[in-house]
Amino acid sequence: MKAQTMPTVFIGHGSPLNALEENRYTRGWRQLAESLPRPRAILAISAHWYTRGTLITSGEQQRTIHDFHGFPPALYECNYPAAGSPQLARQIQEQLSPLDVKLSEDWGLDHGTWSILLKMYPEADIPVLQLSIDATRYGEFHYQLGQQLRPLRDQGVLILGSGNVVHNLGLMRWDQATPPYPWAQNFDRWIRDALVRGDHDSLIHFEHAGGDARLSVPTPEHFLPLLYIAGASDSADKVSFPTEGIELGSISMLSALYSQ
Repeated sequence: MKAQTMPTVFIGHGSPLNALEENRYTRGWRQLAESLPRPRAILAISAHWYTRGTLITSGEQQRTIHDFHGFPPALYECNYPAAGSPQLARQIQEQLSPLDVKLSEDWGLDHGTWSILLKMYPEADIPVLQLSIDATRYGEFHYQLGQQLRPLRDQGVLILGSGNVVHNLGLMRWDQATPPYPWAQNFDRWIRDALVRGDHDSLIHFEHAGGDARLSVPTPEHFLPLLYIAGASDSADKVSFPTEGIELGSISMLSALYSQ
């Protein structure tokens, strides 16, 4: 009997402080995990592993990377001691051939991954791997990698992208009462509508949204994980949005789930 096809999901991860806080987004992540089939393993594509070339973590055990500065001491004490899976790493390396994917034991789980999984799977009892984002490549490349990863869903692997559809730290305001900028709302809605329509070309070429896109995506690393998730979807999937909202004026917390 064929195994159940795992969903694939993009999470708007926002501030690292979400690892410590209880709010509508972290509750949404927890409820999402409770609604999903239990994964055999998790493959994460995080905005915070932005490299030259494509790498995949291949260690037996993943270390928790505290890749941020200026936060409360409790955040640096967070640990997510998930195992890795060298065997699955090698399988994915072969699956993405002829692309030269490097195995890496130098990385681990950055906060784009562990701050989410700490809420979704707090026991850290599911093997987790990270695939890096090649900064030298454009949208179509990342979308096509997502397509190549699609068969993992039939093998019980949860493909999880972590970033933010709108991510402009330069214009962010540290005031919880700050309303969303109009351009952030416009772009967030534009992407959401494209997801609903299944218009993946608009996702790949998000710059067609003009000035709203330039302000919402001043650098692409937080947007690109969404392309992996869209690429890993197929025509049998329905899309839903476990969390939505814009924080601090310019950070989208939109999450997108493809499931059958």
